[in-house]
Amino acid sequence: MFGDLFEEDGDGFSSTPGTGVKGRESEPPPPRGKVKLCGIKNQGGTCYLNSLIQTLLFTPEFREELFHLGPDELGCLADKAKPEAKVRVIPLELQRLFSHLLLVDELTASTTDLTDSFGWTNNEEMGQQDVQELNRILFSALESSLVDTSGSSLIHRLYHGTLVNQITCKDCGNISERQEDFLDLTVSVRGVSGLEEALWNMFVEEEMFEGNNLYRCSRCDQLVRAAKSAKLRKLPPFLTISLLRFNFDFAKCERYKETGSYTFPFEFNLRAFCEQNNWPDSEYSYELFSVIIHKGGCYGGHYHVYIKDIDHLGHWEAPEEEVKIKAKTQRQEAKVGERKRESENCVETEDPLSVLTGILAQEESKCVLVDQLGQKLMNKTGTPWSKKYKKQYGTISKFLQNHPEVFILVSNGTRVALKNAVPAATEPSPTEPVSSTSAKSNPENIKPETAGDTEGPDGCHWFDLNDSTVTSITLKDIEKQFQGKESAYMLFYRKTTMKRPPEAIGNPAYKVPPHLVEMIQEENARVQQRRAEFDASSNSIEVRLHLAPHYHCQNGALHPTAPGEDSIITVTFDRRKTVGDLRLAIYQMQDLWEGDMALTLAKNVPAGLHLYDTLTDDQMSLYSAGVCNGSDLFVWNGREVSGVAVQTGIEWEPVLLTVLRPSAEELGCGDESGVGDTDGSGLVRSMKGFAGGATLGTVLEALGPQEAFLCQEQSRPGASGGGASGWRVFPPQDMQRTLRELSLKDGDAVLLLQPEELDSSIFSLNGDMVTVTTPSDCRWLQVEFCPQSGMKEEEEEEQGKKKSKVSASGNMLLAEVKEKALEELRLQDELSGVECCLRQMDRSGKLLPPVHEHLSVRDAGIRLMTSLYLCPGPVPTATQLFLYFNVGFAPLVGQELEIIVEESLTVKECLKEMLQMARLEGESWHLRRVDWCEEIGEPLMDENASLKEAKVIHGDTLVLVEGRLPPKGYLKLSVRMHMDMVPELNHTAESQSITTEWSGSEMRFIGYVEISEEASLDDLKTQVMTLPALQDVCVPSPAFLRVWLLECKKPARILRGNQQTLRKLKLGNGVEVCVQRLMKEEDLGLKDLLLSVHMGVPGEKAYYPSEEFLWDAGRDSTPKGLYAALASQYGLTPDNLLLAKHLPDKHTWMLISNWTQQVSKKKKKRKAESLQAAPFYLKDGDSIGIKNLLIDNNKEFATLEDEIGQQRLREEAANHNTRGRTAIGECSQDSGSKKSGSTKNRKPEVALSINVGVFR
Repeated sequence: MFGDLFEEDGDGFSSTPGTGVKGRESEPPPPRGKVKLCGIKNQGGTCYLNSLIQTLLFTPEFREELFHLGPDELGCLADKAKPEAKVRVIPLELQRLFSHLLLVDELTASTTDLTDSFGWTNNEEMGQQDVQELNRILFSALESSLVDTSGSSLIHRLYHGTLVNQITCKDCGNISERQEDFLDLTVSVRGVSGLEEALWNMFVEEEMFEGNNLYRCSRCDQLVRAAKSAKLRKLPPFLTISLLRFNFDFAKCERYKETGSYTFPFEFNLRAFCEQNNWPDSEYSYELFSVIIHKGGCYGGHYHVYIKDIDHLGHWEAPEEEVKIKAKTQRQEAKVGERKRESENCVETEDPLSVLTGILAQEESKCVLVDQLGQKLMNKTGTPWSKKYKKQYGTISKFLQNHPEVFILVSNGTRVALKNAVPAATEPSPTEPVSSTSAKSNPENIKPETAGDTEGPDGCHWFDLNDSTVTSITLKDIEKQFQGKESAYMLFYRKTTMKRPPEAIGNPAYKVPPHLVEMIQEENARVQQRRAEFDASSNSIEVRLHLAPHYHCQNGALHPTAPGEDSIITVTFDRRKTVGDLRLAIYQMQDLWEGDMALTLAKNVPAGLHLYDTLTDDQMSLYSAGVCNGSDLFVWNGREVSGVAVQTGIEWEPVLLTVLRPSAEELGCGDESGVGDTDGSGLVRSMKGFAGGATLGTVLEALGPQEAFLCQEQSRPGASGGGASGWRVFPPQDMQRTLRELSLKDGDAVLLLQPEELDSSIFSLNGDMVTVTTPSDCRWLQVEFCPQSGMKEEEEEEQGKKKSKVSASGNMLLAEVKEKALEELRLQDELSGVECCLRQMDRSGKLLPPVHEHLSVRDAGIRLMTSLYLCPGPVPTATQLFLYFNVGFAPLVGQELEIIVEESLTVKECLKEMLQMARLEGESWHLRRVDWCEEIGEPLMDENASLKEAKVIHGDTLVLVEGRLPPKGYLKLSVRMHMDMVPELNHTAESQSITTEWSGSEMRFIGYVEISEEASLDDLKTQVMTLPALQDVCVPSPAFLRVWLLECKKPARILRGNQQTLRKLKLGNGVEVCVQRLMKEEDLGLKDLLLSVHMGVPGEKAYYPSEEFLWDAGRDSTPKGLYAALASQYGLTPDNLLLAKHLPDKHTWMLISNWTQQVSKKKKKRKAESLQAAPFYLKDGDSIGIKNLLIDNNKEFATLEDEIGQQRLREEAANHNTRGRTAIGECSQDSGSKKSGSTKNRKPEVALSINVGVFR
């Protein structure tokens, strides 16, 4: 529907002349395609209007009646701005649009002027509307616009029909009737197989009033039995049928689209449905000429239309698939005919469809009881159904139901009739359904392929008009619209007696008023002129000519001799002209040119101008030769430039290399008077260009002596932490390879070294690798003295200022760095006899473990130009580990103790040393790790393993925890108790604030529990009940306890499944749990979620006290399931509720929407979104706010506490973000609030209307 949303009309700015860049707005509209029919642009959401307009256009009688109205009756559009002029704008704009669609040589037309005449704004043009509603509103607008004109009865004459509803008294025969007018018939889709069955139910079946549902007869003046029926009294020339595809499911409380099979015929007879049946048969016969199709769901989609070209205005071409199978069909035709002739004699008795069709056709009433049909079949064939056909086809009732295209079951399935039969007629008129098995089985009804597959019996073809696109279709394509997401929505029939005059066939200008024809001719002339101008301008290209006398060859490429001189001439030329024409034009421009002239395509590359292909064929057009807008052409003699031979072609494209040589100051051993080292890297850089086809040996010869080393860069300085770069020496065999073969490209660096330069301290050769060390001004480490703790404040301030840059290199040992630092800081005397070490510092200011001084700067991973800290303390050896450790369950970051131990020490021996350093006694201690989020993690279970075997590494942090290690296979759990279990604190204080997480003050530590990991959750509850802190708490049984798993001191989830083992519940050593006493027994299912629900107080920013709500998320975890569960809990419907999840960290609410999006059938159907997944991540204990929309109009969930909390968060963000991130923090805060409260509800449906002036 939004296919042409961004398509413009074509009028806009034009590009600058001579640039050759044409904007899309300057392009003229394209001409009509092979189909010769015009489409309509989609304004964004007007596909429903386009489909209806095309249907009216291809209704010739409507079109011609509209054209019959002249300016004397309708007025003139030029006068519509005059207040006194009564200009009927809508019919005038329809006339102009129809004439445009018929005669203007454009691929598409615009409905902008027409929708403007409707008074529509962007809301109507971009919104989704219903085409059935538009049909009625447009006809009403036309009737109002044509008042007091000769066309005032146009709609009434063409589309108006009447039907009559009758109630017949069964006692006295009195008939009470009521007549209704209609412009279209609305028929049901649900529960019927097709259009004919729906009409049968409407106009043939009678509704009986009997039993408890009697009718009061006006003549009998009492309740009597009666029959209600409806009949068509007047048939219009054009019958419009609207299909009720959309219904409402009251069980699910949602709209849905009927996508089941629903057949409709190309031609059918309405005699059986009319009140009068004595008219000529042709008066009841209708043929299909338009089908409006809806693709999508009940909340959105796209319309297009299948139309029968009655006047043969279009050029029909068979679709590709039809052409492919036509030959195959013709080859099989003879075989099929022969088989049919052979089986013709036995088809009556072998084919049950033919037998039953024949039986029903011979019945006078054309309707037989299903129970009697089996007896009639046995009388005809001599064999009962059960013996001959039941095994293959099932029961006779099932067979009739499986062929709805042939049989119609009426009277609640007790009677059967032929679908193409007319039960009440003396002369039955055959109906032709689109899909009829009986027609296929009857040889007399077999039609040629061209008539049955590609066109109707009258030779008219069908087209698909889909907004701007018009394509040819066959009758089989219409059959595909019987069912599915893309299916028929409106059907348009015309009487078969309405024949077109011969002069109208193939004549789009038939009965178009002369003033409109003249206007269209002028429009076509303007369009043709625009196309000619655009064709000429779009073929004009700018070419830059580079003249050889102004160039010289350097670095393998061409460069201007004098940059200030104009060496480039820009010419504008028609690309359709030949190379010879361009050469001749250049000759005429350059009067002094002598000798041959060659034109060669050129391109500017980093090395300069390079030549590629020479244009040798003078008869070839510039377009075919590859010359386009902005191309560069080099004008020369084809051999040399300034006496130097020039190689052309892609293989000789130059490569611009960065050549590095040692700088003068580095070779002069620190002489800083040298030149060339401009960036402080110690190397001189220069750019040299070489032909891509040149060998590496040629490059070396051009750069220096043959004995020099030529190296390619492998690693950049600083990449390995030592401020050095690595270079690979090209081997001798590479000297014969070209630069292109070596994959060298523009900008690649090569290093040129003389053999004697390798003796320098800068360069070192190891095998085929040359290491270039960073120059002295970049080779340093800053060392700062960090005084020991315990110094006086004055001494610490004075010594803390001591820092110095120490010259270093990547190969220098850290022990040497320390010695140099002591010298430059003059600390030899102060620190005499005191062990010192070098340490790094992280971003938080924490000193990292001492570095191993036996390593070099590079091997230790220390980058040059960074800081080290000289601290008192021993230096670990290669076999020692530096460890941090803390005591207790609340480790303090930055206040750890430090120890150096041998990595061969056992865990138990390490524990003893740590206890000795911490001055602790006793043997009931064990070690635990600290995980990545600074929380106490798993214990070191194997105390006899070495630290290396336990995977304790340099710089790890361990925690001394009181208590023995649990035996293997046992867990030691820390247990906390919710404060409402304490008798003296167990009260019921009501609060309207939202609390979804327990703070640390609401939980109290009550002890440890050691339990096997194979024990059940029920065993854990039983063991917790034995703790001394719970002796005074009344807990009847373990089922009255709820166990929460804590993460970061906050409840994370409820442990459920009383018989589940702790191992399956994924409990590890050292985890914390919290127990909560319940007032009744609880055994949660694995899929149950325990939520805290808060019903909002109407009109206030507050909530009633929370309630626990157990939701079975395993049944339906989507928002729809939660809405349904809470609606059942509170006795409301889901539509009257609004839910949101509370986000306590942000003090905001995230709205939970009950809306589900319709998914296109071409897209993969997505799984319904679960509330336990992103973005809600619903878990146990989450707070859900509820708004009852019946009594509460306030849809905001935030409370006063939330607003205060948001203000506090903003203030905290402003205080912490001192580095210019304040605005970003507040923006993200606000955006988070908006996102959590935003919804994706559909826009409210707005009634469609058309504004019409008053013409009475």
